[in-house]
Amino acid sequence: MPELPEVETIRRQLAPAVEGRVLEELEVLDARWSDPAPPAEVADAVRGRRIEALTRRGKYLIWELEDEVYIAMHLRMTGNLLVLPAEDDTGDRPHLRARLVLDSGQHVLFVDVRRFGTGIVLLGHDALEDYFSARLGVEPLGPDFTSDALRALARGRRAPVKAFLLSQERVAGVGNIYADEALFRAKIHPLRPVGTLKPGQIEALRDAVVESLNAGIDAKGATIDDFRHPDGASGSFQDRFLIHLREGEPCVRCGNTVKKMRAAGRGTYVCERCQPRPRIRRVSHTR
Repeated sequence: MPELPEVETIRRQLAPAVEGRVLEELEVLDARWSDPAPPAEVADAVRGRRIEALTRRGKYLIWELEDEVYIAMHLRMTGNLLVLPAEDDTGDRPHLRARLVLDSGQHVLFVDVRRFGTGIVLLGHDALEDYFSARLGVEPLGPDFTSDALRALARGRRAPVKAFLLSQERVAGVGNIYADEALFRAKIHPLRPVGTLKPGQIEALRDAVVESLNAGIDAKGATIDDFRHPDGASGSFQDRFLIHLREGEPCVRCGNTVKKMRAAGRGTYVCERCQPRPRIRRVSHTR
């Protein structure tokens, strides 16, 4: 699934081609993409509007159109955005779900093998803020993601730290890859209850999340299965993984064998020498 670095990579590469252009037409070819809004209603709301900015929140890509009209796209598991000249947009594309036609003569294609991606039109800034406030927590690359903020979010919570990081309502944009990488950098076991982290561990985790995400952006994302750049190229962060997908290999830090386990329902990679497993507190029974 594309995570924050992959979506940010798409945003950075796509923005020069779309910002300032007029969206002549949005063709929704799969009604599930815009559900519950009918495709015709979505097309009418955005037709002919200038694209003022292409921004991101968490894993969402936001098309900011004139008059406070917004398209919030989520790529989900296999979504990709490709940009190409209109004359190259030919032939049968079985996984094409939506097409954005620009006044520059270019088309932006939302291609999605598993059909989980979405495009939601929001009318007005308040509607945009309400939509995201109900879904997303703090932006990890923004100024509000501080050690104090992370400590407040974690306080009293018994969930494993891996599950905490994957909860978009807490920290927006972190997924399975970057949670593994951040926990390894911070030397924290994925099953450690997040509310038991000490202040130094909270600070280390905050820094590790930011470092891992920025490393992913620097490598233009990770391509494991489906992720591609708007020009069709692949990311390279998978070649720089410190822990993710390295089962059976020696730890890059200590040489211990990397293990794969389940945490928060996801395949999780850990070095249990660098990331000590939390002790189970035994309850004594006295009569």
